Amino acid sequence: MAATNLAAQVPASKADPKFRVKQGRIRQSIMGWTYNPMPTLELAQHCKDIGLVAMEGIAAKDYPAVRKLGLAISLVSSHGFAKGPFTNANHAFCIQKLHESIDLAAQVGCPGIITFTGMREAGITDAQGAKNCVECWKQVMAHAEEKKINVCLEHLNSRDATHPMKGHPGYFGDDVDFCVELIRRVDSPRMKLLFDIYHVQIMNGNVIDRIRRYKDVIGHYHTAGNPGRGELDESQEINYPAVMRAILETGYTGFVAQEFIPTWPDKVLALRHAAMVCDV
Repeated sequence: MAATNLAAQVPASKADPKFRVKQGRIRQSIMGWTYNPMPTLELAQHCKDIGLVAMEGIAAKDYPAVRKLGLAISLVSSHGFAKGPFTNANHAFCIQKLHESIDLAAQVGCPGIITFTGMREAGITDAQGAKNCVECWKQVMAHAEEKKINVCLEHLNSRDATHPMKGHPGYFGDDVDFCVELIRRVDSPRMKLLFDIYHVQIMNGNVIDRIRRYKDVIGHYHTAGNPGRGELDESQEINYPAVMRAILETGYTGFVAQEFIPTWPDKVLALRHAAMVCDV
């Protein structure tokens, strides 16, 4: 039997079409872009039915309707991953976007916003780029501290070049250990790590050990199956129930957002299955 056929059998054998989150110890969210072109409010209703408690990666214009359904906003976007503070020329843009996102997060009761290092650029050494990043983030930390909003740096993999959202060749912050070093250089209780389990597995591995090691700086989590950034099913290599238990053991009480790109014919069943896998 071909591997693709075996993977296609996973929904029928492992997914419960009636499952709804029972434990709720992991506060599950979804990164909305992964389900495009499904309309945001349609996806929000599915999230509500399954038992997810939040959404992110959606347009701010949809926040009121999503919140009216009883879902929280788990993370607010800012300047994007391509145009980041690695180069000083981007600092004014990044600072403006970060300030705006901090204010929006405070307004909607969201605990954090996302930031990125941006891409490496010719003529800028890694040492200078790191200095540039830290200097930029330091300029927004007083505002983040005043508003009690976490600024979460996302580590991304630079290895997968098969799809524009499966990997990001040229991204500076592709080593999670170095991302933590940058966070500690900023030296603010509001500067945190967005620990994307999928990206960490590709670039660094040893996921559970790193969750334990960096528990003091982790402010948010993302999921996806590896390889391929698909469902959290048996076609991928990460033991998600064990990872979720490790997260809980650290005392983490924030959000874990599903960020896989669905490949199953029934995309809602795929989300229901991911919620089941993570409901430990």
